[in-house]
Amino acid sequence: MRKTPEQVRAIVEELKVLYPDSLCSLQYEKDYELLFAVRLAAQCTDERVNKVTPALYARFPTLEALAQADVAEVEGYVHSTGFFRAKARDIVLSAQMLLRDTMEELLKLPGVGRKTANLILGDVYHVPGVVVADTHCIRITGLLGLTDGSKDPGKVEQQLRRVLPPEESNNF
Repeated sequence: MRKTPEQVRAIVEELKVLYPDSLCSLQYEKDYELLFAVRLAAQCTDERVNKVTPALYARFPTLEALAQADVAEVEGYVHSTGFFRAKARDIVLSAQMLLRDTMEELLKLPGVGRKTANLILGDVYHVPGVVVADTHCIRITGLLGLTDGSKDPGKVEQQLRRVLPPEESNNF
């Protein structure tokens, strides 16, 4: 069921009332730290990531330090987040690429998909985007009638872009 623009605005306004402090729960100080925290959060809780990253960033305080890091050492810091080998490799390779390339090429970074790219662009650079985070987001937007119930995150993102006002895009 398609919602009218007025109905969409009413849903967004009600969500703002229910969740007035809808901020990213991952803790970070530097832009690239959010990128790596999001990568670590795959199949892991934000709470666990927030426990792991302080030691990781204390050991590797700069992007350059992470780019030069031994992947095996990074694995030790991120082990408790699960899939630690792939995550450690992706973090080191991403740090190397960030030093060579620009943030415009986020989707080329290892372990970065549309969700992560949209989160970074929205949270760090304030570029309107839709972060289709997980099955909960997909399910809820379908139940609210904002999407057609598709399970494809890319399709859900496109549908939300069409119905949400641009200034509300980063709120999902």
